[in-house]
Amino acid sequence: MAVIISGKEVSAKVRADVKAECELLKEKGIDPGLAVIIVGNDPASRVYVNNKKKACAEVGFLSEEYALPEDTTQEELLAIIEKLNNNPQINGILCQLPLPKHIDEKAIINSISPLKDVDAFHPSNVGKIMIGDYHFLPCTPAGVMELIHSAGIDVCGKKCVVIGRSNIVGKPMSMLLLHENGTVTICHSKTENLKEICSNADILVAAVGKPKFVKADMVKAGAVVLDVGVNRDENGKLCGDVDFAEVEPKASYITPVPGGVGPMTIAMLMKNTLMAAKIQNNL
Repeated sequence: MAVIISGKEVSAKVRADVKAECELLKEKGIDPGLAVIIVGNDPASRVYVNNKKKACAEVGFLSEEYALPEDTTQEELLAIIEKLNNNPQINGILCQLPLPKHIDEKAIINSISPLKDVDAFHPSNVGKIMIGDYHFLPCTPAGVMELIHSAGIDVCGKKCVVIGRSNIVGKPMSMLLLHENGTVTICHSKTENLKEICSNADILVAAVGKPKFVKADMVKAGAVVLDVGVNRDENGKLCGDVDFAEVEPKASYITPVPGGVGPMTIAMLMKNTLMAAKIQNNL
């Protein structure tokens, strides 16, 4: 039976630490602020944005929301970002993805000041992650690393496999494991012998976006399994990329869905916003 790594517990500790630091900043007259922009009415995006606002209230951040209609033009969105870049009250800017089809995501990401890019998607922040000299980490991979550390798992020398190569999770995830001296393989839709590669992993991170994709025959006995996926199964029930019922008896550690990596993403966003406030105030 695997040890279940609870993202709820670990994220609560991260948020409590952020709250304590936020109170110290407020004593110095610094009030950390996060602006969240949402364009259109995507239901999943709306849930995420509401959760981010709730987390800001919990840790004591100022939070501003810009809920824009679906037909907002790229120019209008860029103008809002420019205003927020120049607003000293706002330390972090987050534009909820995906954006409507007529808006160029890359142009929007590039327009956010790297010092306020608390998602760590700006090319200059991505480059800093590559060389291991960074202030901000993408929230989901950072949350996965926090869970690994909370369980006392040492990455050094371990065979690590990441399934998925997205810019948001897969690529930065592999870099963070590499920075801790893991031997990292990235798998994707064109990977041959996927099952064989995965079943050799000491640490397996699933970020593929397919419900219950990882089965027991893809997992080495005693492996650490981290499930980034958030999907619905055939009954409409929330599930991850890992078939939990099959894999849990075989793994040494595993994250559940829900209650695993999900809560960590928002906790790490709070951590990034706090860091942004410190940098912008030369602390």
